This record gives sequence, structure tokens and C-alpha cells, in this order.
Amino acid sequence: MTQVQFNSALLGLSDKLHYYALSLTSDSERANDLLQETFLKALTYRDKFAQNTNFKAWIYTIMKNTFINDYRRNVKTKNTFEGSTNDYYVASTKDGVHPGPDSVFSSQEINKSIQALEDEYRIPFTMFLEGYKYKEIADELNLPLGTVKSRIFFTRKKLEKTLIEYAPN
Repeated sequence: MTQVQFNSALLGLSDKLHYYALSLTSDSERANDLLQETFLKALTYRDKFAQNTNFKAWIYTIMKNTFINDYRRNVKTKNTFEGSTNDYYVASTKDGVHPGPDSVFSSQEINKSIQALEDEYRIPFTMFLEGYKYKEIADELNLPLGTVKSRIFFTRKKLEKTLIEYAPN
């Protein structure tokens, strides 16, 4: 399928995809965002589309998976405060307590333990803590994906043993 044919087929599904997005989100704004994100992913991963397969099903699957991933991400972040006029008060602690000296000391000890690790473990682990995905870390450090995952896993285990006194009861 040429680029022109691909774009034409994608735009031909625009109305149907919009209705599908509305059925998933039940919100016009979010449906438009989902449709736009689906188009972007379809164009980005155009080379992944297998010739002589169902194009419509491929696009609908992209939209469904995008919706599911966004939903899971929102559930994880507990994004329940949208629309509240009192976001600050809802999100803040009830008693307004600030971190005490013991918790500041604990975080300093944890940071010291992380910095004391060998580079081969510390670098991937700190990248992971900074929000990098496993694949991004593997690409950046020119390591196999499995190696990155195991180093992060073993780093967690080392830190668990080292910082046992700071673990919750």
C-alpha cells in the first residue's frame, strides 16, 4: 500500500473512528484526542501494517489499545481530581504536616546507598527512577533489554537488603 493509498484509507475511516472513539470515551473532547492520537500512531507505525490484511481492523485495534493504555495510566495516577475547584485542598494532607527530620535523613541514606552502587547497576537504575523506559535505557547504554531489566531487578534487591531498616513494617 502506497503512502497516498494509506492516507486515503485512513481518512476514509475518520467518521467511523470518531463514533467509535465517542463510544469508548463518552466525551467529545477526549474522543477527538483519541482520534488524533490514533491517526498519529497509525502514521508513525505505517511500516508495521502487513499487506493483504484488514486495514480497518488494524486501525480499530490501535484505537482500542490506545484507549486502554490511557485508561490504565489514568487509574495508576488516580486522576480523580479533575474538575474540582478545590484541587489544592483535596490533594494536600489533612493535617498539613511537612516531612520531619527523620524522613529527610532516611531519603539521604537511600540516596547514599544508590550512589554507592557500581556504575553498571547505578546508571540504569537512576535512569529508570528518572522515568526512562527499559527500551530507552537499553538503547542509550547499548545493552540488551534483558540485561537492563535484570540489572534494575538486582539493584532493587540489593537496596532492599541494604535499606531493610527503612522498609515499612
